[in-house]
Amino acid sequence: MSYRTSLTKLFDLQKYGVKVGLATTLSLLAALGDPHKGAFVHLAGTNGKGSTAVNLEAILMAGGYKTGLYTSPHLVTFRERIRVNGVMITEEETLDLFNRVWSVIDEERPPTYFEFVTAMAFLYFQDQKPDVIILEAGLGGRLDSTNVVSPILTAITNISLEHTEFLGDTLEAIAAEKAGIIKPQIPLVGGRIEEPALGVIKKKLAELKAPGYFYNQDYKFVPQAKNPSFFDYEGPNLKVTNLKPSLLGPYQVENAAQAVALAELLTLRGFPLEPSAIREGLSRAQWPGRAQRMEPGSWPPDGSSKAPLVLDGAHNPGGAQAFSSYLAALGAQKIHLIAGVMADKDVAGVLSPLIALADRLYLTRPEYARAADPQALLDRLTAALGPIAQPHDLYPSLPLALAAAAKNAAASDLVVVSGSLFTVGETLAYLTGQPVVEPN
Repeated sequence: MSYRTSLTKLFDLQKYGVKVGLATTLSLLAALGDPHKGAFVHLAGTNGKGSTAVNLEAILMAGGYKTGLYTSPHLVTFRERIRVNGVMITEEETLDLFNRVWSVIDEERPPTYFEFVTAMAFLYFQDQKPDVIILEAGLGGRLDSTNVVSPILTAITNISLEHTEFLGDTLEAIAAEKAGIIKPQIPLVGGRIEEPALGVIKKKLAELKAPGYFYNQDYKFVPQAKNPSFFDYEGPNLKVTNLKPSLLGPYQVENAAQAVALAELLTLRGFPLEPSAIREGLSRAQWPGRAQRMEPGSWPPDGSSKAPLVLDGAHNPGGAQAFSSYLAALGAQKIHLIAGVMADKDVAGVLSPLIALADRLYLTRPEYARAADPQALLDRLTAALGPIAQPHDLYPSLPLALAAAAKNAAASDLVVVSGSLFTVGETLAYLTGQPVVEPN
């Protein structure tokens, strides 16, 4: 079997949809010899999990530790999901892991796509033996396939409405699902979490006698007066000065602070980290597709653009609001918004903060089955927001939308691609000449 064939068979597991519960995952892992052992840092939350994870990964690597990282979804290649020391698994390793997991599946109780991939990740980490494994929950927390580990630390980045068909339609219900990753007496680092979600999480912490450390309560980043792009960290037992996160956007400051708080607690859990490693790690962390900037002339493939391009995979209202705040601060003369959203998402909630800033709108779609048709996007936006006041056009493909925006945008303008990680991933693949985006 080839790498591509294995991905096709793996992607076909999506026909089983989303199944909340741990029984199938535990059964699958038992058949594999229970590979889900190790020093795990388990992250849940609505937005910012990946950014927090890569910041922590970079800090640990700068401190000399061997790291494992499991994230989802991927932007361009499936291999992005599983990496050790910042290096993605190879195609050969992917095929080997696929065959090993496939050989033990129970045909009477087949795993979902995410359950299968999570088992692959645990097998890989068992083989590679990293010192610390950073594990990002996929959906929720309590019944997510990743919630089979015994972590040394947990983290919840933030809480907003998402996946309400699975997690509940209130912040309290969603917070209760995310809080399911909390383990007895294991410390939790929380991001900017507002009431009423905060109360739910603190109640769970008290029940399990687990200490909690929260942004702007127990730890914080303080911008330096003379150079606001540098920050000083103040935590319960650690102060670090002159920190400059590499990831852009004010919301990324919170993600960086949470990663440093996790690093502070890791020091107490047997993985000491010096301030120099924290500084170096934050300055080197990379997370494509999150406020990622491409300069004029570097896109589209013919280099005809006069304006810069910013890509961000904001795909829920909370993420879109945070990204729009970042865009507003850039001070562009005009914003050209290229938007593609999945049909099962809150289209108006995702796009309305961005449309409020946009001077021209290019509605399009990635080549992905779940993506909404551009006309359907316009219809749903009009139904929710009323007639779109800005000039707007429909494009059947991302390359056509990018070419139009490159032609229309002046040097003082800004072109933005957003609405979905799938949209951003396909855009990156097209602009960098990589193969078509692999099944997600």
